[in-house]
Amino acid sequence: MELIVRQIEEQVIDYLRPNKVVVLLGPRRVGKTVLIRQILARISEPYLLLHGEDLDVRKRLAYRSTQRYRNVLGDVSLLIIDEAQKIPDIGAILKLMVDTIDGLKILATGSSAFDLGKFTGEPLTGRKTTFQLFALSEREFDQVETVFQKSANLRSRLVYGNYPELIHLPDPVDKKIYLDDLIKSYLLKDILEFDLVRNSDKILQLLRLIAFQIGGEVSHTELGRQLGVSKNTVDRYLDLLSKVFILHSVGAYSRNLRKEIVKGKRWYFYDNGIRNALIGDLKPLENREDVGMLWENYIISERIKYQQYTHMLVYNYFWRTYDRQEIDWVEDRGGTLHTYEFKWSPKKKGKFPKVFGESYPNSTYTTINRENYLDWLE
Repeated sequence: MELIVRQIEEQVIDYLRPNKVVVLLGPRRVGKTVLIRQILARISEPYLLLHGEDLDVRKRLAYRSTQRYRNVLGDVSLLIIDEAQKIPDIGAILKLMVDTIDGLKILATGSSAFDLGKFTGEPLTGRKTTFQLFALSEREFDQVETVFQKSANLRSRLVYGNYPELIHLPDPVDKKIYLDDLIKSYLLKDILEFDLVRNSDKILQLLRLIAFQIGGEVSHTELGRQLGVSKNTVDRYLDLLSKVFILHSVGAYSRNLRKEIVKGKRWYFYDNGIRNALIGDLKPLENREDVGMLWENYIISERIKYQQYTHMLVYNYFWRTYDRQEIDWVEDRGGTLHTYEFKWSPKKKGKFPKVFGESYPNSTYTTINRENYLDWLE
């Protein structure tokens, strides 16, 4: 089975430095464990691989003692802890290790950002570098498909998404089973482990409501009314869904105009397959009425991967006025605004709102479609 080299592999290896911690975050099944194996295959130094879900590992690390940790590590110089967020007080544990064991390098992975504070809070200040791993990107797919295969495979990805194991499941029924299991056994499991959520039905209903509102502003108050819960509960659920890397939000851009929407928010899925499986619609692209919505969700997800993997300094927004002039995507890069409209068909051309150009005269405008999208991701 051919393995895809992940875009951040080289960067992770480069940041494995003495007395530092590399934190690798990402949802379950995007390939964090496989990436660890690929990294280990490339290095020659002695290492120890532990798993945070192992009760014995938790017990051995619970008692904070430098000598105890030296005994556990032996002569290894690289410690890898998979699913490290499962270990209580992991941030303080790692801090003690890198502060007192000379030359030790640590790689810790996590499938949720719930406990991100344990990594990024006071314990590891100045001691860690964080990377996020996503489902496969278009640039990574270049390793296993030709330009002639790209078009057909893109249509499939708009429906089934980009999780790595889907490459090896050519049958649509197998893909559906995989996505259903991924949602029930992994993604919702991460959420329901926390006391803030006691009802998976409400979470599923909320995700389905969001799925039908991609590309439009979402009212948390209205979502609460439809779900029969408070706005605060909706806010909390959406925060949790962000922290397990199912959803991400984009705020409204506003600087000058009175008519600009300033408090709006749009929600997108990190993966199209998750979105489509949640609403029970995995029909081929040619039989769908939501192609525009799928394209917008997909291309935004790919752009975020690109931004993260290339360490682009950027702020993302959408733009809309109360009289319904709008732009799908606005990037503020160094004070210059780059704006984009998303159209699946190359025949459809976006129209740059005149009022935006007048208000922000140095901005650029580009329509991204299925024929030119790769230029935007390379």
